[in-house]
Amino acid sequence: MRPATPDEIADALAFALRYEGRKRVRQADDMMARITADRLVRHLEASGFVLMKADPTRAPSAPTTGANTHP
Repeated sequence: MRPATPDEIADALAFALRYEGRKRVRQADDMMARITADRLVRHLEASGFVLMKADPTRAPSAPTTGANTHP
């Protein structure tokens, strides 16, 4: 995991303000969602919050040896 950037946090918040699941929320327009998200990010940063973002998941790889790892 790594600290999330302010832009990543704002993008996630703006998306959450515009959508509920995959359904678009009509009462929140794009500009207002982004303004709100940016203000929330600034407040979280000023309050000392550190948000973490997981690295993209990678497909599990097969073991490189033919040895059985089970006892």
